[in-house]
Amino acid sequence: MDIRVWLSQNWWIIVLVIIFFGSLFTINQGYIGVITMFGKYQRVARPGLNMKIPILETVFRKVSVQNRSVELEFQAVTADQANVYFKSMLLYSVQNADEETVKKVAFKFFADKDLMQALIRTIEGNIRSFVATKKQAEILGLRKEIVEYVKAEIDHTLEGWGYHLQDLQINDITFDKMILDSMSKVVASNNLKAAAENEGQALLITKTKSAEAEGNAIKISAEAEKEAARLRGQGVALFRQEVARGMTEAAEQMKQANLDTNVILFSMWTEAVKNFAEYGKGNVIFLDGSPDGMEGTMKQIQALMVKQAGTKS
Repeated sequence: MDIRVWLSQNWWIIVLVIIFFGSLFTINQGYIGVITMFGKYQRVARPGLNMKIPILETVFRKVSVQNRSVELEFQAVTADQANVYFKSMLLYSVQNADEETVKKVAFKFFADKDLMQALIRTIEGNIRSFVATKKQAEILGLRKEIVEYVKAEIDHTLEGWGYHLQDLQINDITFDKMILDSMSKVVASNNLKAAAENEGQALLITKTKSAEAEGNAIKISAEAEKEAARLRGQGVALFRQEVARGMTEAAEQMKQANLDTNVILFSMWTEAVKNFAEYGKGNVIFLDGSPDGMEGTMKQIQALMVKQAGTKS
């Protein structure tokens, strides 16, 4: 059979096949299809194989419900007129896969680039309004506060568009070179100040400990000198007691032997002269070593002893 004849007789089969396959379409995972008829919303199509009325219905848009990110770079001015440059990353997504949410996403903006422009400008505007109330020195420590402020301000707006702000990360905050140089100088001067204070404290502690050690050493030395003097005094007293005891015994023995006790004095005198000559270390002592000199010295000692005895009585 001629193919042309067959086609002319069964053309309606070809039309049915075209209509059948034209009514089938697929929606990839992570997307939701929006179906319109004559430009009016009809329904949504879920991921997988779907059917539509050929010619009458069309797939108006495929809405992505996946997370999307965009990087932002913009400038803001602080309350003290300092320029601040931000680099941030915005993570957002469709709020949910409900039909009403998908309708908002599909029809609120003409194209994705319009949504992106509105989203970026809204976030930049909120950050600029926050930064304008703060001073330059405060900005670096307010990353978390800036993010929380922006999310609180734009969540309601994004909800009206069918979107949700997942996260906003401020990756970098910089200033003009002149401000950065001045900030570096401030940090350096603060470090030098802290180092000087630490050095002063260390020197004070060293001096204090040295003074305490020196005071303790003087105290210990004085205590030792005091103890040594006490012991020397006790030694001298014991020596004198022993000398007196020995002289008394010697005098008693000489009296019993009918000898002159002045011999003891003479012996002590000569012994003293001997010690002066033997143990002297250069000190000059004027001493009359003759017998007359000895007699005069003994008389002076005896007179002193009699005077002290009279005073005591």
